Amino acid sequence: MRSLIGAVVGALYVATPALAETPAAIVEDVQGKVDGIAFMDYVAPGKIIKLGPKATVTLSYLKSCVRETISEGVVLVGAEQSTVQLGEVKRDKVPCDTNAAQLSEREANQSAATTFRTVRSDAKGAPAKLPTIYGVAPLVQAKSGSTLVIERTDGKEPTISVPLRNETMIGGKFYDFAKAGKSLTPGGSYLAILGAKRYAFQVDASATSSPTPIVGRLLRLE
Repeated sequence: MRSLIGAVVGALYVATPALAETPAAIVEDVQGKVDGIAFMDYVAPGKIIKLGPKATVTLSYLKSCVRETISEGVVLVGAEQSTVQLGEVKRDKVPCDTNAAQLSEREANQSAATTFRTVRSDAKGAPAKLPTIYGVAPLVQAKSGSTLVIERTDGKEPTISVPLRNETMIGGKFYDFAKAGKSLTPGGSYLAILGAKRYAFQVDASATSSPTPIVGRLLRLE
């Protein structure tokens, strides 16, 4: 079996083009012996993951919104989905917004908090849709040691201020509103504020407090 896995890994590696540094997916769950990755790691195209017997890994792709649960075998991470050998994969398309997975500080700063819905518009002059998350409890990637402030911009709501301490963050870089028992309002528009930086986003009107795939509520602020 080891020689067979080695051959598969070698074949996959040879077939892989130059590896990209941009993350393709995030690791949502790891069960059993899985080499080379851990919970909440980002993985780039070309990454090879080996799963032991009865091991599973869940990957959520940032670009395609594909969520994969993979059992055993050898995994080659792609740009939008994985190639799996000697194992099984279950794929689901989940609600997510690639623009929310990497918010643009520049775009948010071009408009005032109270007027960005009308200032930002598409080619036809209609208000542009803000980056959207599909869960009421965002998972925010930011540097520890700073303070995250969330302000609602289309209605009245108490401002949320969160000191980002290592002990309250996953892996020192993710703050999970769900884990902290905090939530936003479905349909609301918000600014995420880190020091002088501003990031605009909105919560989908159908968002609920039910468990939501990470990729659907991820806000990468760095």
